[in-house]
Amino acid sequence: RPCNGRVKKPHWYHPGTVALHKICRYQKSTDLLIRMVPFQRLARKFLQNLKMPYYYPRFTTEHFQATFLLAMQESVEAFSIRLLDDATLCVIHAMRVIIMPKDMQLVL
Repeated sequence: RPCNGRVKKPHWYHPGTVALHKICRYQKSTDLLIRMVPFQRLARKFLQNLKMPYYYPRFTTEHFQATFLLAMQESVEAFSIRLLDDATLCVIHAMRVIIMPKDMQLVL
């Protein structure tokens, strides 16, 4: 509390400033955006449902190497980011602000 008796107002940023800071932070980093353990759980569950043991008798969900799951996660994230970038370009071309399902269908 200041000595003149007035309450100090909290500091606030202009709209969009915090979003730009976050965008810059994520663009500078090389970290994964999706957490590892939930992604690995989802990937194991998905690969278990492929029903491939007929072709590969030793194919089970316990035999995945950590490097395989990491490479898969990196490729999924790269694909997702590329997909969203292209959808954003479609949105800008259509002079809109929000990504719509038709943009995603056009990109795919």
